[in-house]
Amino acid sequence: MFMDKVTEVNGVLNGFVWGPVGLILLVGTGILLTIVTKVFQVSHLGHWWKNTIGSMFKKEVIAHRKEKGTISPFQALCTALAATVGTGNIAGVAAAICIGGAGAVFWMWIAAFFGMMTNFSENVLGMYFRRKNTKGEWSGGAMYYLQDGLGNKKGCKWIGKTLAVLFSIFTMLAAFGIGSMGQVNKIVANVVSAFDIKALSETPLYTSGDTTISMYHLVIGIVVMVLTALITLGGLKRIANVAEKIVPVMVVLFVAGSLVIIGVNYTNILPAFKAIFVNAFAPEAVVGGGIGVVISKVVTQGFKRGVFSNEAGLGSSVMVHSNSSVKEPVKQGMWGVFEVFADTMVVCTMTALVVLTSGAYNVETGEILAGYTDATLVGGAFNTVFSWGGIGQKFVAIAMFLFAFTTVLGWSHYGSKAWEYLFGAKSVIVFKIIHVCTVIFGAILTSSLAWDISDTFNGLMMLPNLIGVVVLFPLVVKITRNYVNRRIKKKDVEPILSYDPDIQASHAATLDEE
Repeated sequence: MFMDKVTEVNGVLNGFVWGPVGLILLVGTGILLTIVTKVFQVSHLGHWWKNTIGSMFKKEVIAHRKEKGTISPFQALCTALAATVGTGNIAGVAAAICIGGAGAVFWMWIAAFFGMMTNFSENVLGMYFRRKNTKGEWSGGAMYYLQDGLGNKKGCKWIGKTLAVLFSIFTMLAAFGIGSMGQVNKIVANVVSAFDIKALSETPLYTSGDTTISMYHLVIGIVVMVLTALITLGGLKRIANVAEKIVPVMVVLFVAGSLVIIGVNYTNILPAFKAIFVNAFAPEAVVGGGIGVVISKVVTQGFKRGVFSNEAGLGSSVMVHSNSSVKEPVKQGMWGVFEVFADTMVVCTMTALVVLTSGAYNVETGEILAGYTDATLVGGAFNTVFSWGGIGQKFVAIAMFLFAFTTVLGWSHYGSKAWEYLFGAKSVIVFKIIHVCTVIFGAILTSSLAWDISDTFNGLMMLPNLIGVVVLFPLVVKITRNYVNRRIKKKDVEPILSYDPDIQASHAATLDEE
């Protein structure tokens, strides 16, 4: 069967990219960048906090831009969060706990802590190497710092170009996986479970294992596909306008709802944290396998789901941060730090505590609530408190819809930028149409396969991007030190803003306006 072959091939690729090499490269890069920037995410915590969430009401941060293809720093953050705050924050956290136990949450935190500086560095490089395309819009991303950063190293021209092309190809594939099929799959699973329409759900299309794909799945997929087309075909500004309205509201509502669940179950908060820390290093036997295998599974799940959630190391959000009106690479890099913090340290932690304190996941036995899967477990957890008419599960289904749908929108932009690099800006509409069409496949694929494919595409993007970031870390250090000297220590030194002399001169002349 075709699906069985796809599963087999994906399993081989997934085992490679998420094996020891991939995980060591991912975490090692974050550790390296944390050390060489002198633990910037902690040592300059007050500064980056003040210049991100603390500057939310400043006109230069939130005001819309008239310049073509340019968006405000807040819109860039919301669009990046739209792409990162998705199913990984709800179903992904639940899946990590179900497969790896409560200890997986600890490793998600570790991945996020070091991932803050990976994301910071990606955005610094993205801003430094960005340029205007033939439409007069900013274009940036790992493909450009691989081509013009790594590629400018002695003897590395073709290595840089090859990795840039591979990254772009993998980004387009990821846009179909994490940015389309994986998200829509979870939308469908939660809507079907929370808002059952028997006339549709009892009309099967096909059965795979224990999973039956019904007409309801197809109908929801078509609705999501139409909505995606209406927004993404309108370009980045339309995506950003939608993202800045939906993302803050959905994050606040989800966190508020989570706090109610956790508050009602406050006596389970300490046991939940105990399970997270103890099981991170001494996992319960329910995970299965020898102790070495078990710990490996817990760590892998934590890192994989952490990356799936916040995307630090993929080089993805760089492509929207590079459209920011900000001229300082480090300023936009700090928004990248906050992005990872908000995504994993806040939203994912809320999800984990909801699952662990509500009894949806038994921290002693590893059993989950009867009748639920990892895809619907958070909805079951909300139902333990908001049980009237299944309102808790319905709330999570709506949250999942908004989280996942905005992720589809954000990834449409990422894939478009990758297509632009390979084939030019004029033909980007072709990619957008293909991306819209892949939405339907997410609706009719089985949950596990859609998720596994997304994991694989993430890993394939990660490898060339992190190679570029590791090689170019001295440049990140140089740009960061320059910023700290000028903005924090108030030294009179020339700013480092762009690889391009013309852009450097233009930005330097108007830098005081920021």
